[in-house]
Amino acid sequence: MGSIGRYIFRTTFGAFLVVCTSVTALMWITQALRDIDLMTNQGQSVFVFVGITSLIIPLLLQIIAPVALMIAVAHVLNKLGNDSELIVMNASGMPPALLLRPFFAAGVLVSLLVAVISIYVSPWGLRELRRWATEVRADLVANVIQPGRFTKLEDKLTLHIRERLPNGQLLGILIDDQRNPKERATILAEKGDIVKNNRGIFLVLANGSVQRHENGQRDPAVVLFESYGFDLSWLSGGTPNIKYSVRERYLWELFDSGASDSALSPAQPNQVRAELHDRITAPLYPLAFVIMTYAYLGSPRTTRQSRTMSLIGAATAVGALRGLGFLGMIAGVNAPLALLIPYVALLAAFALGYLAIARGIIIEPPAFVTRSIAWLTERLVQRTHGLLGQAS
Repeated sequence: MGSIGRYIFRTTFGAFLVVCTSVTALMWITQALRDIDLMTNQGQSVFVFVGITSLIIPLLLQIIAPVALMIAVAHVLNKLGNDSELIVMNASGMPPALLLRPFFAAGVLVSLLVAVISIYVSPWGLRELRRWATEVRADLVANVIQPGRFTKLEDKLTLHIRERLPNGQLLGILIDDQRNPKERATILAEKGDIVKNNRGIFLVLANGSVQRHENGQRDPAVVLFESYGFDLSWLSGGTPNIKYSVRERYLWELFDSGASDSALSPAQPNQVRAELHDRITAPLYPLAFVIMTYAYLGSPRTTRQSRTMSLIGAATAVGALRGLGFLGMIAGVNAPLALLIPYVALLAAFALGYLAIARGIIIEPPAFVTRSIAWLTERLVQRTHGLLGQAS
């Protein structure tokens, strides 16, 4: 790779990092805002909040990275075309396949990144999210109950607290227990603490009373206490037994889907097979996107020739290819033959794209499509001007 190739590689990979980081950060923020109550209502620090919500980033990268690479390649090719550098390179005798090398090298790096994420990093992040969600469910009272609200832990069991101290202690506790059809129990306590041990989870109450009103009795029986343990072990369902979905399995576990592992749920073989093929094809999309984008935008054009339609065509072709991949994976759950769709689409993209590059074919939409788009654009502009004129 000569100096021109190194320049193109640096520019392409730099643009990819900028686009990928920006889009991933935006998507992560939208996902993180859904869990903002983790920090505001549950008393967690900002570092815990960022750490937990960041576990979704590998999955976002796996989806965004190929698209970000396509945008970076299109940006660099458009820049080279506008500066007439593609024309100069072509006039100097540089074959199109040689100019493709730095773009393809960037695609190889992105493919390796996607492969590592899909094989290990993304399943690991999703597993950590699942483990955290299981722990939160097991620690429902300490994390979910909000002061000043009556919260139903289950049907006919309501809990209310006046305040939660920074150390986790609960103040002003009221428990209304109507689970026993023969009596209704109301528990009042000044304070309480969540205690976990090998026997389960308990809400240890201090300085309060228990009022039990049996059916048919006029007056309740009141018992004062200094310490009282309310069993909450049923919230966690005993020792958590985390079961992972197919997306949370590592690649080698998808190959050995029949392995008997207590930590893994017995997922349906069809779902495992579809997920396996999706993981296998995931690293191929960055390379296919590079070839397709270059096939549309890599041919030299004069400054009078518009590259807009070629850019739209490249984006459409890339979107159609990725859409076929999703379609094949979804349909392949029930129809195994549909799993061939992504492979056939990728093979066609590689073959047709490289054929167009090697022969220097300029891919453009038919003339009637170009005229139709130009007509629609002109009508839209005229309509906009008319509305602005009426408003003024």
